Amino acid sequence: MSKEFSVADAYGAGRAMFMGLELLVSPGALVPRPETELLGKTALGVLHQMNLPAPRIVDMCCGTGNLACAIAYHVPSALVWASDLTDECVETARRNTSHHGMAERLSVLQGDLFDSLIGLGLDGTIDVVVCNPPYISEKRLEGDRAHLIELEPREAFAAGPYGLSIHMRVLKDAPRYLRRGGILLFEVGLGQDRQVAGLLERSKAFENIRSVSNEAGEGRVVLGQVKTQA
Repeated sequence: MSKEFSVADAYGAGRAMFMGLELLVSPGALVPRPETELLGKTALGVLHQMNLPAPRIVDMCCGTGNLACAIAYHVPSALVWASDLTDECVETARRNTSHHGMAERLSVLQGDLFDSLIGLGLDGTIDVVVCNPPYISEKRLEGDRAHLIELEPREAFAAGPYGLSIHMRVLKDAPRYLRRGGILLFEVGLGQDRQVAGLLERSKAFENIRSVSNEAGEGRVVLGQVKTQA
């Protein structure tokens, strides 16, 4: 089954499966991809190791809310804040939050990345930030990846000249909200793992930086821990 067909099929059905959850989908919000389950499972592993009574998670660039809902489902004590920029994504994520009865633990916010969290008193309190950002360069969207935006919104894919503009913005602002020892996890495009790991290293805010590979040996998740000492 091709990606194009699966996207059309999901939109036609109005739903898609992700990490064992049925999620509502609608045009204007990216259909959750099976490959993003690696990010979700890595985040669950991190939370399991933390073993906190009520972990606090932010899902940045939440799209349909697939990661936020999956984490809230698999970690019933979690408090989750999900955020996206567009009306369509926020509306779909809120529908999924209600669909799974998670409104008391999962808040869906709207804004330009971490702007949506300003004033909520979350500074320095978040244990984990997960982010599946756009990561395709503008040039590729005009070339060999142009088919991606036939059915889905351009803003779900476009990430500047190198495909890393959103990663750069998120890693710059995440340390404000993550507690010391908190962890930032990114999904990355094929071949971007070393670049994103390098960005985390150069920021000087993170340690224990590593990538996680899929079954094909491709690095598709990069994570780093906020330094425990200044």
